[in-house]
Amino acid sequence: MTLPVVEGYIIVEKIGSGSYSTVYKAFKKEGNRDVVAVKCVDKVKLSGSAVDNIITEISLLKKLKHEYIVEMKDFSWDTRCIYIIMEYCGGGDLSCFIQKRHKLPEATCKRFLQQLASALKYLRSKNVCHMDLKPQNLLLTSRVNPKLKLADFGFAQYLSDEDHQSSLRGSPLYMAPEMLLNTQYDARVDLWSVGVIAYECLFGRAPYSSQNFQELAEKIKSRLKIEVPHGSHISKECRDLLNGLLKHDPSSRIDFEDFFKHPFLDLEHMPSEESYQKAIALVKEAVVKDSEKDWSAAFKLYCDSLLYFIPIVNDEVDAQKRMALRARVDEYINRAEDLKQSLNGLEPSCSSKSQRAVMDNIIASSSSRSKLEHMAVVTPSLATALDIGKYAEQYLLEGQYSLALEKFESALNIMIPILSQEPPGPRRELLHQQIKLWLERAENAKAFISLFQLDSSSVENKEQDLGCKAGASHQPILNEDNLA
Repeated sequence: MTLPVVEGYIIVEKIGSGSYSTVYKAFKKEGNRDVVAVKCVDKVKLSGSAVDNIITEISLLKKLKHEYIVEMKDFSWDTRCIYIIMEYCGGGDLSCFIQKRHKLPEATCKRFLQQLASALKYLRSKNVCHMDLKPQNLLLTSRVNPKLKLADFGFAQYLSDEDHQSSLRGSPLYMAPEMLLNTQYDARVDLWSVGVIAYECLFGRAPYSSQNFQELAEKIKSRLKIEVPHGSHISKECRDLLNGLLKHDPSSRIDFEDFFKHPFLDLEHMPSEESYQKAIALVKEAVVKDSEKDWSAAFKLYCDSLLYFIPIVNDEVDAQKRMALRARVDEYINRAEDLKQSLNGLEPSCSSKSQRAVMDNIIASSSSRSKLEHMAVVTPSLATALDIGKYAEQYLLEGQYSLALEKFESALNIMIPILSQEPPGPRRELLHQQIKLWLERAENAKAFISLFQLDSSSVENKEQDLGCKAGASHQPILNEDNLA
C-alpha cells in the first residue's frame, strides 16, 4: 500500500477509513515531532453533499476548542486530496472498546457520559448540534485510563433551541425517531443518540439492534418499548437517565438543561480545572471557619471540598502530581475526622481509626493496581474488574458503603476466577495482592454498614455500641480461601 505524502509530516500507518476518506497515523518532521492523525479525503470520491460535510467539519473544528472534542491542528490540500491534521487518539473508538469488553461497568459508562455531556454542553453554548453521535465517532485517548473525545463533525449544524431541520442525516441505528418519521426535528436529536450510546455501553448492544434498515424502521415506527435486558442491574439514577433520554416523543424527552444537571452524571464534581478551583475555595473558607471555631461549618466545608478533590485525585495519571494532591487532601481528611469526633463528643474509637485507615490508603490508585492496569490490556475482563474496583474505592472514601461493597464484590467475582487460571509470574503476584486488598476493603465496607445502622439515642449508648461492633467478627462473603 502506498502511503500519501503530506508536507511537513511523515505518514506511519493507516488506522481507519470511511466512504470517502482514510485516516493515517503520522508525526511532524520538525520541532517536537508530535504524533497526529491525518484524515485524507479523496476529492474524486466527493459528491456535492460530501463537499459540504468537509467544509462544515473544517470550519467547525477551527472554532471548537474543548478538552473532550478532538482538536484540529491544521489542514491543507493538493490536486488529489484534502488533509485534515488532528490530534492523535491512541485508544481507538468507543465501539471497539465496547466490543472487546462486551459491556462496560456502570462506573465506566458514567465517566464516558460525563465527558460526552461536557462536550455537548460546550456545543450547546455555541448552538452547535452534532447530528451523528455514535460510538464510532467517540475516540479514546489511550488504552489504559482513556478519556473520550468527540469527533467527526461532518453532519453538524448550527441549531439553536428554537431552530428546526428536516434533511435526513446521521446513522440510522443512533438516529432519533423524529428524524426518520417526521418532517422536522431540533437539537434534541443528540439526546436520543446519547441514550442509545449509554444503552450500548451498559448492555453491549443498541436498543434497536437490527439485521437491516427495514427491521430497524419497523421497530421505530411501532414505538417498540425499550427495556433494560433481563438480569441486568443498574442504579436508579442510571435507569432514570436512560428513560429520560430514550423517549420517542422529543417533547417528553429530557431537555439539555435537565440532562446536564442529572444526578447520575454529577457534572458538578467531575474532574476539571473549574472543579479544582471550587475545591480550593471551599478549603480556604473551611480554614477561616475553623480558625473562628465555627466547627460545624468548617466540617461541612471540608467535606464539600472532598467531593471535588477525590475525583480529581483519582483521575490524575501523573504519579508525582497525584502524590502531591494526595498529601494535601490527606490533611483535609485528617482535620475533617478530628472535627467529626469533636462534634460527636466522642474520643477516637477503634472503628473510627479503622475508617481513617481506609481513607488513608484509598485516595490514589496504588502502584500495584497501576501496574496491573497496564498488564490487563490483553485481558478485557480483568480491565473491567479493575475499573469496577477503582470506583468501589471512591465510593468507600465518600462514605457510600453499600455501593462500595456491591462494587468490590462484583470486581472480586471477576478477578478470583482469573487468578485461578493465571500462571506463576509477576502478574499473578500483583493480582493476588490486589484481591487480598479488596477483600479487606469489602469487609471494611460491610462493617461500616453495620455501624451506621445502629440506632443510638445518646452519646453514651453510641460509644457502647461502637465498642461492641468494633470487637464483633464479620464472616466474609469472599475470603482468602478462594485465592488458592
